[in-house]
Amino acid sequence: MITVHHLNNSRSQRVLWLLEELGLPYEVIRYERDAKTLLAPPELLSVHPLGKSPVITDHGVTVAESGAIVEYLVGTYGAGRLIPPAGTRERLRYMYWLHYAEGSAMPPLLLKLVFDRVASAPIPWPMNAMARRIAATVQRTFIGPQLERHLDYLESELAQRPWFAGAEFSAADVQMSFPLEAARARAGLDGRRPSLIAFLDRIHARGAYQRALARGGPYSFVD
Repeated sequence: MITVHHLNNSRSQRVLWLLEELGLPYEVIRYERDAKTLLAPPELLSVHPLGKSPVITDHGVTVAESGAIVEYLVGTYGAGRLIPPAGTRERLRYMYWLHYAEGSAMPPLLLKLVFDRVASAPIPWPMNAMARRIAATVQRTFIGPQLERHLDYLESELAQRPWFAGAEFSAADVQMSFPLEAARARAGLDGRRPSLIAFLDRIHARGAYQRALARGGPYSFVD
């Protein structure tokens, strides 16, 4: 039995979604973030040395990192589902987006989260004014332009095709869901980029997505 070590408000939600798309049985062990620090609880350290989520265990094997989990589940249990055929352009696109999600899309989103917190942190005067000026400068000169560039790029890609790998839904779309949902929640993704909004509407309407939410619970984008 596959076990998902599921941290609330985390990337592990899309692992539940992938399992639902594949129709695989699984169990969920839930962990809650610290209400003040938003960090994962120390109990996760007994599952993986980094103490983070997502992590799955399956017949004595522990797999961490979203992309690695996707590759493991699709490769072990997919039987050709949710992955384009080898040797096709769609397969190359699938591989690219599978790794782009965390390697390129998430870093500026995480930076925005960090600097948003710096700007609003209860820092004593006069350091608070300096910290807020620094945060605003980094947001304006680096983080904001990077996010705009990535969102423009993604909009142009999905304006050409319904799914990231091509005409068919794949596990790359599951992987790409998290940065796009995070961007909609906290990075200005809105109706100015209709192809991205349409993508989010399509995935939210999928039965497997809804079933995963029922198993994992509602989540917001804090990590």
